[in-house]
Amino acid sequence: MAVKTEARPRTAEIRPFTIEVPEADLKALRARIAATRWPEKQTVGDQSQGVPLETSQALARYWEKEYDWRKVEARLNALPNFITEIDGLDIHFLHIRSKHEDALPLIVTHGWPGSIIEQLKIVGPLTDPTAHGADASDAFHLVIPSLPGFGFSGKPTQPGWGPERIASAWIELMRRLGYSRFVAQGGDWGALITDVIALQRPPELAGIHTNMPGVVPPDIDTLLQSGISGATDPLASLPPNLSDEEKRCCEKLAFFWQHSAYALMMGTRPETLTGFADSPIALASYMIDHDAASLDLICQAFAGKSVGLTRDDVLDNVTLFWLMNTGNSAARIYWENKLSFFAAKGVTVPAAVSVFPTEMYQAPKSWAEQAYSNLIHYNKVEKGGHFAAWEQPQILSEELRTAFRSLR
Repeated sequence: MAVKTEARPRTAEIRPFTIEVPEADLKALRARIAATRWPEKQTVGDQSQGVPLETSQALARYWEKEYDWRKVEARLNALPNFITEIDGLDIHFLHIRSKHEDALPLIVTHGWPGSIIEQLKIVGPLTDPTAHGADASDAFHLVIPSLPGFGFSGKPTQPGWGPERIASAWIELMRRLGYSRFVAQGGDWGALITDVIALQRPPELAGIHTNMPGVVPPDIDTLLQSGISGATDPLASLPPNLSDEEKRCCEKLAFFWQHSAYALMMGTRPETLTGFADSPIALASYMIDHDAASLDLICQAFAGKSVGLTRDDVLDNVTLFWLMNTGNSAARIYWENKLSFFAAKGVTVPAAVSVFPTEMYQAPKSWAEQAYSNLIHYNKVEKGGHFAAWEQPQILSEELRTAFRSLR
């Protein structure tokens, strides 16, 4: 993998960055895909044993024979890419300033198994709203960083890069870019990091938006996690006064915890997953098995159906992981984390919540109001799931415009 930056000056400087993948790396990738040794087909007719063999093989055929990395490389290089060193680590980020000078600065954080590629579809609608049917008053200046160990950011060589340290680095990044006032958004790990930015209460932060809100009362969150092995049924011990909506949220999260082996493995034994660095198909299969709804969407895409994600969407992201060899370095964020994804954390800054119907759970408004004491926006949208910016960029863009309008 080859990239270009300007000569390194002082560590606080911001250096332009260009992506140039050698053709030899792409040829080697295709050769490894062709050499995949396949297991036998699953013994069930559904996805209960994981990624179906037919999906993995369809992905492999397309990846080897038809997929073109150069298309997404050109899309990325068409945007302003930068590197800056924060707390001893190189941080890569996109920084797209709107032509509208009164635009609101917004930092958007991806998650796992994501990257900045997830956010490419929202760049235009947010920075240039007048070209997408919205008002100039809804424009944003966008900052989209790559998490440590992901994409083009540096890989930590020592422990300590958990969500709290990343949140502090993001605050420093916005200050370094000269923003005296900004808002923050995230899903997946980005949601947790955005919550932590709010908890650190930098004076520049005007508000946050999340599409994976941490709203579950801590005692219920602990109870639901206790069912992770399947040996006990935490739903049998729920408080009796929950609403139907709150019960449904608990049922969804109980299902998640019983099907979260991927997160447990990365959270406890990330270095054991050496297959990420050796086999493109091992890496891809692991990455697309994030949650049941997303896997179903991806299976449909590789079966030739038109859904929220395309085959190129999926492989743009997986290929970035492969080329930068970040399978293991990205996994370590699970090992670093000591916080709960889903528990309420007492965020008091202005906060907005968008609930997507095929997200892993649907946050009840009652819990959102308790978790975010200054809730300025709550909305259940009509479609979309865990990867909101990727699957439904128009809906997420509209949600962000609405959510932050009162903070401008």
